[in-house]
Amino acid sequence: MDTLTIKVNALEANESFLRSAVGAYAARLNPTLETIADIKTAVSEAVTNSIVHGYACDPKGIITVNCELADGELTVEISDTGKGIPDVETAMQDFYTTLKGEERSGLGFTIMKSFMDSLEVFSSPGEGTTVKMKKNLCA
Repeated sequence: MDTLTIKVNALEANESFLRSAVGAYAARLNPTLETIADIKTAVSEAVTNSIVHGYACDPKGIITVNCELADGELTVEISDTGKGIPDVETAMQDFYTTLKGEERSGLGFTIMKSFMDSLEVFSSPGEGTTVKMKKNLCA
C-alpha cells in the first residue's frame, strides 16, 4: 500500500494542480491514458465542488486529498470542512444545483460516477463533505 496526502487552499488555481498531481500519482501503475483522463476529470469535479459549493469560493478553506494505491486500485478521498450537504441523495441527482441562475450544470456527481468505478459521498451540514472514489488501474 502506498499513500499520498495533499492539503491546499480552496483556490481555483489549485484545481488543476490537484488534478495533475493525482493523475501523476496514478500513472505510476501504468494505466491507459483514458483511465488517467477519467481520474483527472473526476478529481476536477470533486475539487470544484469543494471550492464552489463547500466554501463558496472562500480561499481560506482547506481541501485535503488522500490517495492510496493498493492491489492495482486507486482510492481518492477529497475532503473539505465547508458548509456540507443537507441531503446527499438529492444532491447526487442529475442536474441538481444549489446555484440557480449561474452557469452550473448540476452534473458533477454524475460525472464522478461515470468516470470512476465507485463513488461515495459523506457529508454533514456545517461540517463538510468527503468524496471517496475508486478506480481499478489494472483492468
